[in-house]
Amino acid sequence: MTQNPACQRTPIDAASVDAAITSRMSARAFLPTPVPRATLEHLLAVASRAPSGTNTQPWKVYVLQGASRSALVDQVCAAHDALRADPTLAAQYHEAYDYYPEKWVSPYIDRRRENGWGLYGLLGIGKGDKDKMHLQQQRNFRFFDAPVGLMFTLDRVLGRGSLLDYGMFLQNIMLGARAQGLHTCPQAAWNVFASIVLPHVGASDHEMLVCGMALGYADPAHPVNGFHTPREPVASFTTWIE
Repeated sequence: MTQNPACQRTPIDAASVDAAITSRMSARAFLPTPVPRATLEHLLAVASRAPSGTNTQPWKVYVLQGASRSALVDQVCAAHDALRADPTLAAQYHEAYDYYPEKWVSPYIDRRRENGWGLYGLLGIGKGDKDKMHLQQQRNFRFFDAPVGLMFTLDRVLGRGSLLDYGMFLQNIMLGARAQGLHTCPQAAWNVFASIVLPHVGASDHEMLVCGMALGYADPAHPVNGFHTPREPVASFTTWIE
């Protein structure tokens, strides 16, 4: 039997792997510096080594740059503004799957609030400042000014397990980006506007939007990139059974 050479390879520098994981964050302000296509192709090729059930490899990626990115930003920001002006328009927009629960319970709602108000507090957005909240939410639909926008779709014929596979693929992209000095922000916010996104990228009727992602060089001077979310200690989520 031919041996797979990958079985015999070990990361040369384990500390670098740890650093890629621990330095990954959701960047919310990017520089306009372009990302070469060769770099993006490399990231996607490496990320495609993610595991998937029976090697189904369920991911499909649309890369938006330049005019295509700007056109989508304009369309979705206009829809976002219109939805705020007339909430009844919400009936036009549907997510393909429930990313968040219908009813929030502790401890998840507590972590969500800590995250939201921590970010808004850093940006000087008060609880009643709906105008600033709207504009900050719309930053999602501008890819936080990142020069690269990624859209990820899944064939509707596949089962929920493929979303698990997809998560590992997305994580690979984000960690690979760190190895190239890049940052990312995975974005479920786009899902509600799938009816705009999917036709724009030329997706077929049997594809559903999984999420979007901003990718580029983070702006180190912007205060929003100083926001880091806490993590629970290992003891709080682990049960040791011997």
